[in-house]
Amino acid sequence: MKLRWLLPLALLTAHGYAQSTSQPIVWHPWSDEIFAQAAREHKFVLLDLEAVWCHWCHVMDQQSYRDPSVRRLMSKSYIAVKVDQDSRPDISNRYEDYGWPATVIFNADGSEIVKRQGYLPPQQMASILQAVIDDPSPGPSVEPEKAITYAVTPFLAQSLLDEVKKEYEKQYDVAGKGWAFGHKYLDADSVEYASTLAWRGDKLQEQRVRETLQAAGELLDPVWGGAYQYSTGGNWNEPHFEKLLFIQAQVMRTYAQAYGQFRTPEYLTAAQNVHRYVRTFLTSPEGAFYVSQDADLIAGKHSADYFKLDDAKRRSLGTPRVDKHLYAREDGWMIRALCTLYAVTGDPLTQEEAERSARWVIAHRSVANGGFSHGDRDAAGPYLGDSLAMGQAFLSLYEVTGDREWLKRAEAARHFIAANFAAATGAGFITSKTSTDHAYKAHPERDENAQLARFANLLSHYTGEKGDQETATRAMRYLATSEVATAWLSAPILIAETEFTRPPVHITIVGAKKDPTAKALFQTALSAGPVYKRVEWWDPTEGPLPRADVQYPSLPHAAAFLCTASSCSAPISDPRILESRSRKAGE
Repeated sequence: MKLRWLLPLALLTAHGYAQSTSQPIVWHPWSDEIFAQAAREHKFVLLDLEAVWCHWCHVMDQQSYRDPSVRRLMSKSYIAVKVDQDSRPDISNRYEDYGWPATVIFNADGSEIVKRQGYLPPQQMASILQAVIDDPSPGPSVEPEKAITYAVTPFLAQSLLDEVKKEYEKQYDVAGKGWAFGHKYLDADSVEYASTLAWRGDKLQEQRVRETLQAAGELLDPVWGGAYQYSTGGNWNEPHFEKLLFIQAQVMRTYAQAYGQFRTPEYLTAAQNVHRYVRTFLTSPEGAFYVSQDADLIAGKHSADYFKLDDAKRRSLGTPRVDKHLYAREDGWMIRALCTLYAVTGDPLTQEEAERSARWVIAHRSVANGGFSHGDRDAAGPYLGDSLAMGQAFLSLYEVTGDREWLKRAEAARHFIAANFAAATGAGFITSKTSTDHAYKAHPERDENAQLARFANLLSHYTGEKGDQETATRAMRYLATSEVATAWLSAPILIAETEFTRPPVHITIVGAKKDPTAKALFQTALSAGPVYKRVEWWDPTEGPLPRADVQYPSLPHAAAFLCTASSCSAPISDPRILESRSRKAGE
């Protein structure tokens, strides 16, 4: 999931909320039946795709949809549908380029007439509604779908790879810092790819990572902790104050990874700042994680002055609404971030939080054959994102615990994905097992497939299962397609390609799980070395490793082995030596 999906794109100023005594708009949930009803009643369908945390969505509700002219036109000629994009990943991914709020008008047959992004003031909204009534032919915002010929191999052609790398260079804002222009936010994939290059000795990329992480500190709330979603105006100090769990997971994981690589104390402080906020505001009593906290204390009213206050003054006025839905996907994101933080700190409470959330999701969101539902009462689905995020979470838990239960669960999630979401074209995986409606043909989504390629590829190195590599290969065929690879931003493609074509650094600890030396070596293996690595803990009493591709000697004491594709090190019993060699291994 990319931040660009989340940005409300209109930044117009609201001029007081229209008051009306006209009848409120009746909002319906999304369904195929809505289009049948529209056909019977000779009406159009208007979709308001919103985010419950979104300031400009609140303004649309308070102003545009209370306007008498808008209400009159809606009542006469439209069936109104409102969808919280967090609740419907299939619809959210379909209109991800339109930000929130997104307004889409359909004919009764399901064909699109108008697609608009961001806040629409009352007069403009009424004008659009009337224009569709006068002429329901598709407007310029609706373009014919382009036919795409997908790549026949999972490998990017060298010329295409060179083009994507050149685009990546252009995506860094040298003056404003960070891989974003206009809206400033921490793009986790771009930072991670630059960090990989920095590990190999690229000093310019290291400088850019450090500049970005320092600048992004402006989005951290110094009072409650946590990361604001983004900043406007082309700089880092005009934040919009919503706090999404997705953002918290991305920021926590990015700063924790940076601390592991650079050992800069401020990076750990930033990760812990976010962790403190999540513990306080977004953790349910059961240990699962809530979706978001609103940007506004009062819906539709800017809260910049509120967020300047200290804790006591904020609480005296109240706290912005927290969306207390519990989605498997969001929990998976946070579990993975917690595992990354645990890897560089060794804090057992952090590991316990990750495991507690995973146990809750298993108990409350599991579906047959290893997959996961989104919420407790999904209107559609299952969705790729939930099983993918939980598969990644399970693999992360295996990496930081050595507990084979988690690896088995990761493999089950991968099996479920392959069985339910493979695109008919043979390239990539689609968001939902069922289409959003009868008129729409589902397509793979870029960021989901990049994450899936990375997950399945790394899983294959742990298991040796042929199906894991086949899943990664199918996802990479989609990503290696020119139209997909060259889309904004480049980092997801570059990271997936780098990992798919290279083995991870492989560190194995040999020793009993109760052995203090083995524990110290394992924690060192987790905290040192590059991000892309395979860390295993072999206790001989548990039987062979899931993928026993290396034969380790029997030793009277615990030891670590650092392996490449062709050789392994001599036994290492000193954690300091292991750390030093691990740091050189990724170069």
